[in-house]
Amino acid sequence: MRNTKRYRVNGGNSLWHIYRTVPFLKVVKNFIIIQVARYMPLLRVKNWLYRTFLRMKIGDETAFALMVMLDIMFPEKISVGQNSVIGYNTTILAHEYLIKEYRLGDVKIGDEVMIGANTTILPGVHIGDGAIVSAGTLVHQDVPAGSFVGGNPMRLIYTKEEMDERAKRDQFFKDEV
Repeated sequence: MRNTKRYRVNGGNSLWHIYRTVPFLKVVKNFIIIQVARYMPLLRVKNWLYRTFLRMKIGDETAFALMVMLDIMFPEKISVGQNSVIGYNTTILAHEYLIKEYRLGDVKIGDEVMIGANTTILPGVHIGDGAIVSAGTLVHQDVPAGSFVGGNPMRLIYTKEEMDERAKRDQFFKDEV
C-alpha cells in the first residue's frame, strides 16, 4: 500500500490548481536543475545539484543514470540511500494530480538498491535495502528489503530468503569450477 496524503480540490481538476499547491518559481527552478542533471555525466556533480538545489537526501556513492526524471513539484520528498543505482530513464514521482484531488507521498529508496531502466516509481512507495527492481517496472506498492520485483503490474519474483539461497547456490557452483 502506498502512503500518500490526499488533498481535495473544488472546481477544475487538481492540475488546474497547480500553482495553488506549489509555487511557480519553485517549479521553474526545479525544472531547470532536473533538466541539467538529467544529462550531467559527472555523478558527484549530479548528486550535489540534487542535494543543494532540490533538498533531496541522497546517500554516498549513489548513482543516477542518464535521463532519470525526478518529481518536478516535490523533489524534496524523495530520498535515496547509499550505494544505490537508479537506472536509465527512470521516473520517480512524489505527487499525482487527479480530477477531484491530488496526492503527495514520500518516496524512500534504501541502501544498495538496484532500479532497472525505464522504471516508474509512484508517490508514497518505500523500497527496502538491497532490493532489486527489474527494468520497466511500475512500482505501485512498497518493495520488501532484499527482494526482487518486476513487471507491470509489479509482482514479487524472489523474496530475500530466495535471493540469499540463489546467491549461495551460485557461489557453490563457482567454487566447484
